[in-house]
Amino acid sequence: MIKKILIANRGEIAVRIIRACREMGIRTVAVYTEADRYGLHVKKADEAYSLGPDPVAGYLNAHHLVNLAVASGCDALHPGYGFLSENPQLAEICARRGVRFIGPSGEVIRRMGDKTAARQAMIAAGIPVTPGSEGSLSDLTEAVQIAEQIDYPIMLKATSGGGGRGIRRCDNEAELRRNYERVISEASKAFGSAEVFMEKCILRPRHIEVQILADSHGNVIHLNERDCSIQRRHQKLIEIAPSPQLSQEQRDFIGDLAVRAATAVGYCNAGTVEFLLDADDNVYFMEMNTRLQVEHPVTEEITGVDIVQEQIRIAAGEPLRHVGYPIRPRGYAMEFRINAEDPKNDFLPSFGRISRYYAPGGPGVRTDGAIYTGYEIPPYFDSMCAKLIVWAPDWEGLLARAGRALSDLSLHGIKTTIPYYQQILQTEDFRRGQFDTGFVEQHPELVQYPLPRHPQQLAAVIAAAIAASMGA
Repeated sequence: MIKKILIANRGEIAVRIIRACREMGIRTVAVYTEADRYGLHVKKADEAYSLGPDPVAGYLNAHHLVNLAVASGCDALHPGYGFLSENPQLAEICARRGVRFIGPSGEVIRRMGDKTAARQAMIAAGIPVTPGSEGSLSDLTEAVQIAEQIDYPIMLKATSGGGGRGIRRCDNEAELRRNYERVISEASKAFGSAEVFMEKCILRPRHIEVQILADSHGNVIHLNERDCSIQRRHQKLIEIAPSPQLSQEQRDFIGDLAVRAATAVGYCNAGTVEFLLDADDNVYFMEMNTRLQVEHPVTEEITGVDIVQEQIRIAAGEPLRHVGYPIRPRGYAMEFRINAEDPKNDFLPSFGRISRYYAPGGPGVRTDGAIYTGYEIPPYFDSMCAKLIVWAPDWEGLLARAGRALSDLSLHGIKTTIPYYQQILQTEDFRRGQFDTGFVEQHPELVQYPLPRHPQQLAAVIAAAIAASMGA
């Protein structure tokens, strides 16, 4: 059994992993740069070591992280998500140094991280993919020719991309010519690779992903799907499990596709197979994420499976404990990414000091975060500062509980997406469970919510009223 884990990450996901380890009796080692010196993950881990003054560079040095794992007596390393979680080099260095990497092999990470190689693997396995280029595009001339064959609109995508970056939609040849070099530039800066490929743009699709678990004994299962259609500029905002838009027959079909996809590439550990569904319910493979997903808690809520603990058991060589029977969803769960952003100002980041924070509670309410009153949110990382997860036995109950929990969540000192989510919950389409990836663009009015009154402003109003009454 694994006894000590270095967590090569920060913030909310590092805290989440620490909690899972504590329940399993596993010691944890946190790492931090100077910007994270007062981070909650640093406070909660059994040990913590500095990665240096640069806010980000330390989290991206694979050799240093593995050396630190060895020096601190760790027999495993968990990459979390983001940073090096899908970097095959980190997994390979761990293997050479005798440190268990809690994730798939470097070979699988490399293969599925290359979007064109992943497409080819899925085609070979009989998994439907969107029409597009067979591999990376050689030049603009080839891009124009393929676009004419599959018809506009098309999507230009970074071959090594992820996280919604390096993606551009083109509705005609002029836009393709204008965006081609831009996507290459974005891909080079974000992923260190100038390769891009093309796919047919599925108009107003539903974004459905399936959580899978696979062990080293050849067992592969799925834990049902998540609906990630509520997103802005390819960045997910709200995730729901299971999807309120699928029948059980569709759920079983997509789940089986995900298992086939994972089996075809020899996958081991937790992963996510992502699909797009068009207006006619045709299913297309989009990509496979070879890591833990931000939205994994909603799957945990409807299945009762602790995915992080399962990751650790799989890495230790244990067989899956849920083989031989389908895991049916129980109720519905929804996750809100609480981002430090101002929706009224084009979602501009709002970093700074949290003057007051209160996490909601009650039945079916969970908050995963790494913030606290007085915490200074650094400007160097992703704007997500917490995740609110809500569960209920049925869809109507979920909507009611989600509204209550968002109202109970008190976070002051920065602007957040909380009021924006409260607006989404009131829309008729969302309440009917009928939405697609164009939802945010179709509802620009949702940012026109009234500004919440700051507690200090309220106190001033009360004081003024008292003074006025005394004067009278």
